[in-house]
Amino acid sequence: MAATLVAIDVLRRSCAGAWELARQEREVAVLEAGRLAAGVTAHTTAKLTALHTLVYDHLRRTRGPEGARLVCLRVPHGTIEGRRVQQVWNVASTTNAILELGDRLVCQGVERVVMEATGSYWRPFFYLLEARGLDCWLVNARNVKNVPGRPKTDNLDAVWLAKLAERGMFRASFVPPMAVRQLRDFTRTRSVFVQERTRHKHRVDKPLQDAQVKLSDVVSDLFGMSGRAMLNALVVGERSPRDLANLANLAKGSLIKKKAARIEALTGQFEDHHARLLRVLLGTVDHLTAQIQELDRLIACTLEEIATPHDGPGAEPCAGGVSARALAEKLDAVPGIGPATAQIILAEIGADMSRFPTPEHLVSWAKLCPRTIQSGAKNTAGPAGQGNPWLKGALGEAANAAARTDTFLGARYRRIVKRRGHAKALVAVSRSILVIVWHLINESDASYQELGSDWHQRHLNPARKARDLVRQLQALGHQVTLEPTAA
Repeated sequence: MAATLVAIDVLRRSCAGAWELARQEREVAVLEAGRLAAGVTAHTTAKLTALHTLVYDHLRRTRGPEGARLVCLRVPHGTIEGRRVQQVWNVASTTNAILELGDRLVCQGVERVVMEATGSYWRPFFYLLEARGLDCWLVNARNVKNVPGRPKTDNLDAVWLAKLAERGMFRASFVPPMAVRQLRDFTRTRSVFVQERTRHKHRVDKPLQDAQVKLSDVVSDLFGMSGRAMLNALVVGERSPRDLANLANLAKGSLIKKKAARIEALTGQFEDHHARLLRVLLGTVDHLTAQIQELDRLIACTLEEIATPHDGPGAEPCAGGVSARALAEKLDAVPGIGPATAQIILAEIGADMSRFPTPEHLVSWAKLCPRTIQSGAKNTAGPAGQGNPWLKGALGEAANAAARTDTFLGARYRRIVKRRGHAKALVAVSRSILVIVWHLINESDASYQELGSDWHQRHLNPARKARDLVRQLQALGHQVTLEPTAA
């Protein structure tokens, strides 16, 4: 009892797209990759729901074979109007099985597949069904929860998911195209490696302290030129007083004037097992550094392959396109944003701003604006939300760096931190940076222009500022008379 085949008509109008398909009596599907159930190892299931016909599936109902997915599909009856025919079959989480599922959905006339984002189990279904030509939507699991007080079963969850999508109550999450997803894999792996290298660098000081070698007391950076040269010399066995004196001569820059302090710091009980342990730690740091450099090369190559398809929302694709590497160089001009941070930002939001019609849409998606809570005549600013941790981390580092500069962003931080505190000031600067990034990516001819740290002072109302200062002096008990100076 197959559904009538219909032409694929992808409607990219946010949550209204699914409802529009339903009104046209077209088939829409919902697929949810479930989270691993508690106590169930290597077993996940998937939900499949055809929306207009209330097609639904069964998620995690029984413990089936490893990797099996129990899918329940309901399609219109061939002869009886208003009736549904239910089909149930197992779908393994293998490539061939998912591709076969995609073929079956297309044959049933399904056009849209909506997946609940749970963990990373939705990825193979999304990517393979997308390649099959289906319009895949990823929705936030928090936004599709059932009404509290109703029974919690997998069947009811699937039906509830279908009803929400049928009525157009979904908003698709942002899933970047394949090239940006590859760039995102590289940048996220590099960030993890950088964090891991930092942890190993911190471990290097432990065997030194155990051997009474107080090198970190006289060297600000153990992995700078001076510090690394001394560590290498300790590893190869230079420990006698004469060797220590020669070791102290490896100092560079300002450390040259601290010879006595260096010799005193290097005098300790550095044994062979300390040298072996230090050699292992330094080797790990060097290996991670080499891997980070390789990822830098891969990121640079991937950036060259990504071209911006739009000159703005609704514009036609550019003939040659602009490489994402050129966009990264534009973002590098923003205070606080370095080359690595620019690459992370592009990997997380992509090079096509048509998914975010305005800067406010991008800021809201990144969860850098407070959530409005209104009750009666009272408006309250709620928490901003979690957002993308990789993007928010990169913007936080950029905001922290920009706060120490004599720029517009630095002045904005200093104005806010006095009355709102450090954390909220960083969020405000992060939001400003993201707005700048949106304009630089969305407008091909845009470039960053520094407004100056005195921008706020230049745009103040002089009369209002004078009244405020007079009011403050009067509050302290002073009588103030203002006399304008001669021009």
